[in-house]
Amino acid sequence: MSRYATGKFSQRISDRSGAAFPYKEMVKEWNGSIVHVSEFEAKHPQLQDSKKLADPEAIQLAKPQIADTTVFPPTDGTAINSFLSTGMQPLDKNKDTRMSVALGTVTVVIS
Repeated sequence: MSRYATGKFSQRISDRSGAAFPYKEMVKEWNGSIVHVSEFEAKHPQLQDSKKLADPEAIQLAKPQIADTTVFPPTDGTAINSFLSTGMQPLDKNKDTRMSVALGTVTVVIS
């Protein structure tokens, strides 16, 4: 049966710094990198899988809040009686309606 060499006089290049170190002083990190013992960094605790259940304050089927809708009236003189929009939900409470109107004309003269 064959065996591997002991690496007593061998050197290996660190995956982190690229420097050569004695082979016997190299260790493997959690991400698979082979580094010198002086460069070793342990896995951060937040990267560990936790065995806890889900956050008790979170809900399973969360939906983001619907933002206020801005409506711009037509500028051709027609009146706004109603408008149709998909995705709007009726609310139990009344909300203030904010409208913006742009007045005036812009003339561009090219000479």
